[in-house]
Amino acid sequence: MTTTRLIARWHLTPALACLLFTSLLALLAAPPARAQDATTALIDGASASYDLWPAVRLLADADARLTVTDVAARPGDFGPVRSLPGNLGRRDGAVWLRVPLKLSADAATRWVLDIDYASLDRVDIYLLDGSRIEQQALLGDHVPVRQRAWLVRAHALVLDLPPGKPRELLLKVQTTGSMIVPLWLRTPADYQAHEDAEQALQGLIAGMGLCLLLYSLAQWASLRDPMFGLYALTVLGTVGFFAALSGMGPQHIWGGSDWFTRNAAPWSILIGVGAAFFFVLRALDVRSISPRVATAMVACGSVAFAAALLFVLGLLTYGEAQGVGMALSPMPLILVLPTAFKRLRSGDRAAAYVLGGWGAYSVGTLVLVGLLTGRLPLNFWTTHAFQFSSMLEMAAWMMVLAVRVDEIRLGAMRLRGERDELRSLSRTDPLTGLLNRRGLMETVPALLSASRPGQSVAVFLLDLDGFKAINDRLGHEAGDALLAAFAERLRHTMRTPDLLCRLGGDEFVAVAGSLVSEIDAARMGDKLLQALTQPFDVRGVLCRVGVTVGYALAPQDDSTLEGLIKRADVAMYLGKQSGRNCVRRGASGAGVSGI
Repeated sequence: MTTTRLIARWHLTPALACLLFTSLLALLAAPPARAQDATTALIDGASASYDLWPAVRLLADADARLTVTDVAARPGDFGPVRSLPGNLGRRDGAVWLRVPLKLSADAATRWVLDIDYASLDRVDIYLLDGSRIEQQALLGDHVPVRQRAWLVRAHALVLDLPPGKPRELLLKVQTTGSMIVPLWLRTPADYQAHEDAEQALQGLIAGMGLCLLLYSLAQWASLRDPMFGLYALTVLGTVGFFAALSGMGPQHIWGGSDWFTRNAAPWSILIGVGAAFFFVLRALDVRSISPRVATAMVACGSVAFAAALLFVLGLLTYGEAQGVGMALSPMPLILVLPTAFKRLRSGDRAAAYVLGGWGAYSVGTLVLVGLLTGRLPLNFWTTHAFQFSSMLEMAAWMMVLAVRVDEIRLGAMRLRGERDELRSLSRTDPLTGLLNRRGLMETVPALLSASRPGQSVAVFLLDLDGFKAINDRLGHEAGDALLAAFAERLRHTMRTPDLLCRLGGDEFVAVAGSLVSEIDAARMGDKLLQALTQPFDVRGVLCRVGVTVGYALAPQDDSTLEGLIKRADVAMYLGKQSGRNCVRRGASGAGVSGI
C-alpha cells in the first residue's frame, strides 16, 4: 500500500492537524514571559559578544516627544521590561531603552552595537558620559540608504568605550511594525563572523528562491499554464519578504529605493499570499469539489492584491497592510483543508504535497505571528522559522508543479495517441486492417521516388475469382470473413516491408520494392497465385477462390502510382478475359491499351 493511500485512510489526520493548529494558537495567546532584571551590562572581555537585554530598562513615550535631555535627567522613570527579551511586540509611539555599561580594565575599547532586525523605522542612539552626549547616531530603514554612514544588512554602530569607566546607552525606538530590538555588543571580529554567517544563509535562501522563480517562469513560457505564473508570483512575494525582513534587499537588491526599503515587507507578503490563493485554487481544482470555497478563495486572493495596490497608492498604512497580510496568510490552509483531504483520499498526489507544504508553512507562519506580536522569544530559530518553513512549502509546491507537468505530458501523449489512432483509422481498411486507398496514396510515392533499374518497385493489382458466388450463397458476413482471411494470407505471402492495400470490394493492391530484376516480380506474382491453392474455412464451410493478378514495374513501365495501377488494372482485365487465375504484366512498351 502506498504512503499516499495510508495517509488518505488515516481518518484521524484532520483532527490531529486541527489539534496541532489550536495548540499553537493557544501558545501564541498565552501571556508573554518577563525578562530577568540586571543593573548593569558588565563587559569583562571574557566573551566576544554580550546580550544587553538583561540590563535594559524601558520608558514608554506614547507621543514620541521626549528628548534625550528629558530622559537622561529621569533615570528613575525607567522600569523593567514587561515583555520577552528583545521583543516588545506592537507598540504605539516610541520607547526609550536605557542600558548602563561598564567595561573591565582589560576589555577591548572598540565594540559594535548590533541591532539585527532590519525593519525598525528609526533608532536614535546616544552614548552618555554622565549627562554629556559622547556619541550619537541615527539608524533605521527610514534613513535613506545613501545617507547611511555604514551600509550593512540590518543596523549597527561602532562604539568606542573606555575601559574601567561607566557609560550609559540610550536608544529611542520608533516603528510602524513590530518593535523587535535585539541588542548585542560584539567585537568587530565577532560581528563580522556573525554577519558572514547570516549573509551566507540569506544568500543560500535567496539562491533557492531564484532557482524556483526561474524554473517556474521557464515552464510558464514553455507550457503556457497559468499555474506556473502564479507559482512564480508566490515565490517572488515570498523572496521579497525575506529580503526585506533580513535587510538583504536594501543592501544588495533595490539599493536606494526608499519606498521598497520601508515598505517591501508587507507589500511582498500581500503579493505572495494573493498568488497563493489562486495557485492552490488551480492545483487542487477546488471549484469542482466546492464552488463556495472556490468563490471564497477568489475573494481572499482579490482582497490581498487590492490591499497591495492600496498600500502602494498610500491608502493603507504600513500597520494596516501588515495586518491584512497576517490575517490572510493562514486562510488558504483553513479554507482548502477539507478539499485537500478529499483529494488526498482519492489518491491525488498534488494534494499530499500541498498538505505537507502547508503543514510546514503553518508552523512557520504561527511562529512569525508569535514573534511579531511579542508572544515568542527572539532567537535564531524563531527569527528564521518562517524562512525555513516557506522554503519547505515552496519545495512541496514544486512537486505539485511536477505533478502538473506529468499530467500535461500524459495528456499530450494521450492526444498524440488519439491523433495517431485517428490518422491510422483514416488510412486503414476497417475490415482487413490493410491500408485503404488514401493510405496507399500517402505511402507509396516515397517508395516509388527511390526506384531505379536494379531496384524496381512492383505494383500488383489482385481481384478474387469466384468471390461473388460465395458472397451470394453464404451471405455478406461470410464474404467479409473470407476477405479478412485472404488479407491475412497475403500478409504471410508478401515480405514484411511490402505494402498491402484493399481498394474496395474484393480488389487488393500489393506493392513490393527492392526487386533486382523483372523475373523477381514474376515470381512474386506466382507466389500470390499459389497462396490461394488451399481453400478457406469460412464458418465451417470450405471455400475455394482464385485470383487474377496484373502488375506493372517502376521505373520501367511508369514512375507514378496512378500510371502503375492503371497499367496493372488493364493487365488484370486481360488476364480475366484469358481464363482467370493468372498473372499478367502491364508493360509500357505496348501502351496501356495494348497490354
